[in-house]
Amino acid sequence: MEKELKRSIKKRLIINFMLIIIASVMAIEVVLMNFVKVYYYGNVEEILSNQIKISSDFYSRYFSNSSLEENIMDNVDVFWRQTTAQVQIIDLEGKVLMDSIGTNIKNISEASDFRKAVKGNIGKWIGITEYDDARVMAISYPLKSRGEIVGVLRYISSLREVDKSILSVSALFLSIGVIVIILVGILSIFLSKSIVEPIKKLTETAEKMASGNLEVRNEKNVDDEIGKLSDTLNYMAEEILKKEQLKNEFISSVSHELRTPLTAIKGWALTLNTEELPPEDLMRDGLTIIEKESDRLSLMVEELLDFSKLISGKVSIKREKVNIKEIIDYIETYIGPRSKREKVTLLLEYNEDLPFVFMDKNRIKQVLINILDNAFKFMKEDREKKIALKIYKEGKYVVIEVADNGQGIEKEELPKVKEKFYKGKSSKSQNGIGLSICDEIIKMHNGEFFIESRVDVGTNVYIKLPLLLNN
Repeated sequence: MEKELKRSIKKRLIINFMLIIIASVMAIEVVLMNFVKVYYYGNVEEILSNQIKISSDFYSRYFSNSSLEENIMDNVDVFWRQTTAQVQIIDLEGKVLMDSIGTNIKNISEASDFRKAVKGNIGKWIGITEYDDARVMAISYPLKSRGEIVGVLRYISSLREVDKSILSVSALFLSIGVIVIILVGILSIFLSKSIVEPIKKLTETAEKMASGNLEVRNEKNVDDEIGKLSDTLNYMAEEILKKEQLKNEFISSVSHELRTPLTAIKGWALTLNTEELPPEDLMRDGLTIIEKESDRLSLMVEELLDFSKLISGKVSIKREKVNIKEIIDYIETYIGPRSKREKVTLLLEYNEDLPFVFMDKNRIKQVLINILDNAFKFMKEDREKKIALKIYKEGKYVVIEVADNGQGIEKEELPKVKEKFYKGKSSKSQNGIGLSICDEIIKMHNGEFFIESRVDVGTNVYIKLPLLLNN
């Protein structure tokens, strides 16, 4: 398939090059040959015109006292003394009174050059005569006596030798054109090769990547469109490698996270499943641990299912007009006991007249719980623990800000924390999909989600949701 593609592109390039060159050469050949023809015919016309004007002027000056017929009888040689061309003298009716080569043509009243000469202008005609198979040029000019036209002088010159000269020059031009086409044809083969070869290498690299070798890279030789395509292919391979690495780390992390609660559940199940019932307090502790670890497993599986649905586009949000204070009250109720238990000061800052927002309140609750859970999880033990939830209006958005004074995020990790499967360096990092889910949900609300953080100082998370238009 690759060879067929390569041949096809190379063939098309050569054909296109050749078509352009042949069309260009043919156009130039036509122009040049027409120019040569016009040049040669123009010279013949100019020579005949000069000669016939001299003869006519000579007649008007020295022979105008006699009639045309008398002058033909007495001074006929005067009319062809100035030229080597065939000479005809014609009266005003078109009757040929004299022909220097004695043709049988008796009347030329319909000839276009004669009609022009009768009207006082110089006339020209090019064509084939009855007595010669070569083309001829006829120039006619009026003969005047005392200012009046009394007849027409006509010079006829064969174009046989002129046409041969034109043909020779045209043949030379055609030969040069053929040589140019052949040279360009050879050059186009090399030019097409310079285009096809990089594409061939690019295709081979892409095939290796498709077969699973993502370490291979295409070498860029020229910074053109193919070079940019090469850069894009290499960048794509690097991104796939990163995603593959993140996926493997994610699978490893999830496997570890699942193994821990399963081990605890299995261990306590074996402990409790004995012939003799264990003490009541031990049984209660075991069942409590089994319950908590089961909840933990359920939460993890729920999160994975949510992530899968969001990524595949199978989740749709149900927007409704929501008073943001409802969300605050729910979060306060939900997270309050945990803040007391873990000795974290939870600060809520908002105005009572907060605007309504068009959103899926359950999904936004999920986002806030996830972000607050991260804030609790990454607190530092050597300082007073504080988390602030601030809500305020900013232009056409309502902003939800979660600020903590926890351990913070390293600068190089910050751009990656919302990426799918990304698991931070901290031992408290889990499966790396929590913030990805938050990001997807906020995007579905046409909102914005960004994070600012400094190590050992804390983290600020900002969620911007569009307000109702009538607020």
